[in-house]
Amino acid sequence: MSHATPSRRMVEHALLLIGRSHKARPDIALDAQAQLQHWRSIDEAHAQAFAAAQHLWDSTDGAALQSDLALPRSHAERQAGRRRMIATLGIGGFAAALAVGGGRWYRAQPVFQLALASGQGQLQEHTLPDGTVLNLAARTSGSVALYRDRREIRLNAGEILLQVRPDPDRPFTVATDWGRVRVLGTTFSVSAGRGHMRVAVVEGRVAVWPAQADGRPIEIGAEPAAVLGAGSTIETDARGAGPQRSVDAGQIAAWRQGWLVFDNTRLDEALARWNDYLRQPLRLGSAPGLAALRLSGSFPLRNPQAFLRGLPDMLPVRVVHASNGDISIEAR
Repeated sequence: MSHATPSRRMVEHALLLIGRSHKARPDIALDAQAQLQHWRSIDEAHAQAFAAAQHLWDSTDGAALQSDLALPRSHAERQAGRRRMIATLGIGGFAAALAVGGGRWYRAQPVFQLALASGQGQLQEHTLPDGTVLNLAARTSGSVALYRDRREIRLNAGEILLQVRPDPDRPFTVATDWGRVRVLGTTFSVSAGRGHMRVAVVEGRVAVWPAQADGRPIEIGAEPAAVLGAGSTIETDARGAGPQRSVDAGQIAAWRQGWLVFDNTRLDEALARWNDYLRQPLRLGSAPGLAALRLSGSFPLRNPQAFLRGLPDMLPVRVVHASNGDISIEAR
């Protein structure tokens, strides 16, 4: 995908066509609209120039441009119209408008975008243009947007292990419904879903902000709720951030090596994580307190039967196999 930068001449041309399409005679306005549509479709730089010109048009007094650009009857008059348009803004004003308006637009455009989506039982690895490596657990969804002054990931569900390439000029942020994480360079894991976000750090340091209880945007400039170092983990949910805990850094994102690791994990969450990899999902019974039982341990993804065989020894549950192949975990 092209990310060519629009030139000033391109932006000027787009302004000419925008002006004609707004205030010229109907036949000229329609022709200008058709020209603009075609011109935008030719090249990505043209499309970006149009967006910058439209931003300038919307943020300045368009009347002067409209009156000057509506009815150019000759080449000399067209040139004069262009000169009057530039004069209306002023050479310095035009440059300032580009710097403030178009420049703001320019910085707001991502230089790289990527949709993240791993399927049932599928692990993915992506290397971003900045050298950052993303490892996706099964059934993970989100998006990546790299800008000229920042790098952002939106994690909708699932878990990502990130090896972030340091770049002090472009801080790296991961956002979920339950909070945000910002780093400059580190390796860490973020998971989102089932009502909370979990952050665990392999190396380096990250700052964590829980989501605002009233739904207001998170202020990254504010004091973080926690700063995590290597071997630390924290969870955030609708109530805020929980306490920091220690974690074995070697077990973070162990699914990359084919293991699921649970550390005082609720039974309903443990089964949900298994179900990310199983074609036949495990079901959980409805007995009171069953979902809130907690377990710890490491289990090979390739052998879910070993997990099921050992579960009744760890918790007061029984594994029920139905004739249709369904497997449910019930209270004992």
